[in-house]
Amino acid sequence: MPVNRGPLMVFSGQSNKPLAQAICDSLGIPLGHSHTEKFTNENMIVHFEDSLREGDVFIVQSFSNPVSDSIMELFLMLDAAKSASAGRVTAVIPYYSYARSDKKDAPRISIAGRLVADLLQEAGADRLLTMTLHSPQVHGFFKIPVDHLSADVVISEYLRSRVPNAHEGVVLAPDAGSIKRASAIARRLDSGLAFIDKQRVSDTAVDPRALIGDVADKIVFIVDDEISTAGSLVEAVNFSKNMGAREVYVAVSHGVYSGPAIERIAALDAVEVASTNTVYVSPEKIAGANGKLALLDVAPLFANAISNIHTGESVSTLFE
Repeated sequence: MPVNRGPLMVFSGQSNKPLAQAICDSLGIPLGHSHTEKFTNENMIVHFEDSLREGDVFIVQSFSNPVSDSIMELFLMLDAAKSASAGRVTAVIPYYSYARSDKKDAPRISIAGRLVADLLQEAGADRLLTMTLHSPQVHGFFKIPVDHLSADVVISEYLRSRVPNAHEGVVLAPDAGSIKRASAIARRLDSGLAFIDKQRVSDTAVDPRALIGDVADKIVFIVDDEISTAGSLVEAVNFSKNMGAREVYVAVSHGVYSGPAIERIAALDAVEVASTNTVYVSPEKIAGANGKLALLDVAPLFANAISNIHTGESVSTLFE
């Protein structure tokens, strides 16, 4: 049965206000009023201008550049909301960047994905809403309820509308870790599936070794969770073209586009590179990519999830 809670309220940090506004537009409610001030000593203070008492509060904040400021601002907003007697506070983190730090794969390193999860709960988050974690196991770092959305539906619909005969193409996973995601999208498109066996040399360099599957004379859809510097993407596109791919389309959940990413994409032998709007992409970056960047809107998906959480309905039904 639907749950009666306090008024639904959505606020936004500074990292991705356009997405937060689009979510509110889909919900048919105004974006809450708050402001963040940063002092000359780099300290921040946040202030909610609306009463939050007993409200069902959702705070939208992606962990994007500057990442540390974005995380700290969210901590402060969570703390302020709890202090203002909000009935429940949900952290809406469309892009959880520290999900990449999810295991101890070298001596004497931190597992930042777990640490940030602990700090979010300590700051006052009662639950989490996020999208396409780099590793699903990060879900287990939290003791609070986590709703983990997937961009597969949005990406599949985009590819189907962009390429009329998408079912004749091949979904290509750029590495073994992306096979599950690529397989899910291939099932939705009723298309072929392939993946690249690669060896990571460093944080910015990979060495493709073999192609499992057939891409010769086919339209190839490279899908992944995110693009950062686009180094891995360049290798995957070039490798698939060398294997005979006719055309290459790229679609990812998170377009971070850091460092030389935009210049690499502008020179890429691909028709288009699409990402969802979980991370804000500036007009300057779009203009600098030689017309190859496309943005896919996930605001309606987040709005539906927020509405279902607010009323106590199932979120998993959004993927059916």
